[in-house]
Amino acid sequence: MSQHIPGAVPTLIPRRVFFGNPDKASPQISPDGTHISFLAPVDGVLNVWVAPANDPSSARPVTHDTGRGIRRHGWTFAPNRIVYLQDSGGDENWRLYTVDVATGESRDLTPLEGVQAQIQRDSHKHPHLIQVGLNDREAQFHDLYLIDLNTGERELVQQNNGFAFFVTDDDFNVRFAARLTEDGGIDFLRPGPDGQWEPSFTIESEDSVTTGPVEFSKDGQAIYMTDSRGRDTAALASLDLRTGEVTPLVSDDRADVADTLLHPTERTLQAVAFNYDRKSWQVLDGAVKADMEFLCSVSAGDIEIVSRTLDDGCWIVAYLLDDGPVRYYRYTRASKEAKFLFTNRTALEDLPLVKVHPAVIPARDGLNLVCYYSLPLESDPDQDGSVAEPLPLALLVHGGPWARDSWGYNPIFQLLANRGYAVLSVNFRGSTGFGKNFVNAGNLEWGAKMHDDLLDAVQWAVTEGIADPNRVAIMGGSYGGYATLVGMTFTPDVFACGVDIVGVSNLVTLMETVPPYWQPMINLFTSRVGDFRTEEGRAFLLGRSPLSFVDNIQRPLLIGQGANDPRVKQSESDQIVRAMQEKAIPVTYVLYPDEGHGFARPENNLSFFAVAEAFLAQCLGGRCEPIGDALAGSSITVPEGSEQVPGLGDALARLSE
Repeated sequence: MSQHIPGAVPTLIPRRVFFGNPDKASPQISPDGTHISFLAPVDGVLNVWVAPANDPSSARPVTHDTGRGIRRHGWTFAPNRIVYLQDSGGDENWRLYTVDVATGESRDLTPLEGVQAQIQRDSHKHPHLIQVGLNDREAQFHDLYLIDLNTGERELVQQNNGFAFFVTDDDFNVRFAARLTEDGGIDFLRPGPDGQWEPSFTIESEDSVTTGPVEFSKDGQAIYMTDSRGRDTAALASLDLRTGEVTPLVSDDRADVADTLLHPTERTLQAVAFNYDRKSWQVLDGAVKADMEFLCSVSAGDIEIVSRTLDDGCWIVAYLLDDGPVRYYRYTRASKEAKFLFTNRTALEDLPLVKVHPAVIPARDGLNLVCYYSLPLESDPDQDGSVAEPLPLALLVHGGPWARDSWGYNPIFQLLANRGYAVLSVNFRGSTGFGKNFVNAGNLEWGAKMHDDLLDAVQWAVTEGIADPNRVAIMGGSYGGYATLVGMTFTPDVFACGVDIVGVSNLVTLMETVPPYWQPMINLFTSRVGDFRTEEGRAFLLGRSPLSFVDNIQRPLLIGQGANDPRVKQSESDQIVRAMQEKAIPVTYVLYPDEGHGFARPENNLSFFAVAEAFLAQCLGGRCEPIGDALAGSSITVPEGSEQVPGLGDALARLSE
């Protein structure tokens, strides 16, 4: 972070620094340790690059995507083979591709239209095979196939007759099939000798989000699990598959297991991470104790082990900071040498970025909410988390909702703080990571107590002198978009404006239009959100739907949507925009024809946040980088309300010239 002169207004950091492509990201070491791969742009589009492990500077691209870019890739155990997933326009019908980095030969392993590929697992025991789920037979269910990485030959190994998912081992044997119960629990069944499925064990609904399989032991007779049964937070436990005995191994009273480190082949448990307000590791295997101690001395930040060789001799280690880019190292265990590779965004290294402060905020019923906030440098030059006078505040609500916010670098936090806003995120009830009681406290509380938690956090910021109560924006994507619409309709006096990205407007139509492959999990939604299949349940859900209360909207609203979103369909945004039009309530609607659940193309991301920045500046009075040419290269359309955002109409006119 660069030096900042107290009291001075920092330089306006260009949006492109935050929302353009990373320079390099997602490094992976090959299983034999000879090569590393990473994602980096080729002509502005993210592709996979490969280099000798000891000479990263000689990297060359091995894929040649020219559209949305590649964001998920990894090495297989076959020599020189990488796989990656790619969809079309955000439709999440992922295809699985492989490329031979030695010859440059690439192959579409799942050349099926309208079918979603899910990687089940690969195995060092069978290096030329990969196990993949495909819903080619029936859209609701993913059958399991073995695919030959060299030939593309595909063999059906397990037909899916109504299961939510399978659990398989290193020999690709199906060890368990999981089926949801009516109340949202999970029945685990094992294959019997006669080919029928036999009951094995059940996870009750109260534990279904916080309990599940991690990995089998080397001999296959036990399975490591996260397990909250008989306790609140999820411990790491071992289930003996012969006796059914569960042995707790390690736990934390404040947080669930967040990560595990297992030896790649021996499956010995090496370390476990927990994340309450920051991520920390607990070493369980003395063989890696010195390694973890050494890594703590290499760089500041929270440690992630992102990739490892098959012999566990070399690790790719990431250090996550709040006020700078991710730092990647190649760590050789034998010599205790950590060689710096690169940061993901070099342009961030010398910028006046801000700290992210954890805060535990009590909800009105006493529940502790782990939150994070940032303050502009000019208002808090020493970054101690306090300000002399209240600021405009942006409340940023995470998606899921069965997910969480964590400490670290967040481009939206940094953009908004640089523009003069305080920024606050809240792990409201229903968020994961804080025990089953916290998750279950969100059951049937969409738009109710989950929203109260957001209001209580805002009130905390007001009471602490951080936020001006008359200048608070609410914004977020997915569930965060729904929360934004709830804020604008249920509590219209609290928020000065809202920014909704792919948000739900009607909980009934959301559930009626979920992707077919979510149907095996539908009882999870009905038990935790409400049941759209009954008259009483539909009435309940409509009472929690922003579309039912459009009349209440009083303040400016910006909506962003991807036309191909399979989770929150375009109709969710269309219907609330239409209802507002019918009632002559102003709204600005930004629609991308080549995006899905969020905006993947950097040109689209840049254009949306250019619009959002101008929108917030008008509503809250913060600073703003003009829209200018930020729409260039994007697919942006604005079906409604371009005149509501300063500079948007002119930028659209330039785009059409």
